[in-house]
Amino acid sequence: MKFENNTYGGLIEQKVKKLGFDACGFTPASELFEDKVYLQKWLNEGMHADMHYMENHLEKRCDATKLVDGAKTVIVLLSNYYPAEVQDGKYVISKYAYGEDYHFVIKDKLKELFDYIKADLYPQLEGRMFVDSAPVLERSLAVRAGLGWIGKNSNLINKELGSFVFISELIVNLEIPSGKEINNACGNCSRCIDACPTKAILSPRVVDARKCISYLTIENKGDIPEEFSGLLQNRIYGCDICQDVCPWNNKVVPHKEERFLPKTNFLKLTEEEWDGLTQEQFSELFKKSAIKRAKFRGLKRNIDFML
Repeated sequence: MKFENNTYGGLIEQKVKKLGFDACGFTPASELFEDKVYLQKWLNEGMHADMHYMENHLEKRCDATKLVDGAKTVIVLLSNYYPAEVQDGKYVISKYAYGEDYHFVIKDKLKELFDYIKADLYPQLEGRMFVDSAPVLERSLAVRAGLGWIGKNSNLINKELGSFVFISELIVNLEIPSGKEINNACGNCSRCIDACPTKAILSPRVVDARKCISYLTIENKGDIPEEFSGLLQNRIYGCDICQDVCPWNNKVVPHKEERFLPKTNFLKLTEEEWDGLTQEQFSELFKKSAIKRAKFRGLKRNIDFML
């Protein structure tokens, strides 16, 4: 939707650009009926592996009004994280973890946006910020806000930005006209499904976390099952394979966010340096990185699994 410059939507869009977000959309705060049924089926079939936290707060996940009292609108924002320089060497880290932990980077911007709306546009503003850290169906909200569609690999795809984007939200008590959903443009393409080395994409939009390299190398706290030996393609933290092969990512432009740039030289580490990584080196290299989520023990487990 195109807003007039002096409307709430138009003024928020202008501020969003100044803050460095790459896209913005609006959708009513309401229950996501179809997504709730889809999520419940996925959970019932155990495809969330041991991420049992996903079983909690189902009602809140699917209804923004249960997360924020008086919620009327979800402001959905996209942040490009595609890097200008891609990692060399044998071992591979997911691109989203190259720079500073995105939770902190984006939350700082969301706070600025919230404060702006409250101070300059709507003093009665109440709401909450979300950056992949609470029970929110962020991709579904982005679709309803007209920011893209969910691809067969279950990632949000935006026509201009591709799928290498972080999604964040402000759920607020301010009513703003919603965006218009756009059609799914994957067509007959199945490159993501065909490229997945562990066959984790069972069918369009159905990803079995128990087979997904991202889950196996990050959320998984136990040993990596031997059945995946030789299949991880040297991915030691996360995986981008299903995104790398997507045609919608062929012409993506690198991000301009300084805090997403690597703060250390880990992109240039040799195989021998990775193999010999110590706890002290890990703490220094990944001081503000999302990689700390896997902890030193988890990263070493992943490296050892490749040997």
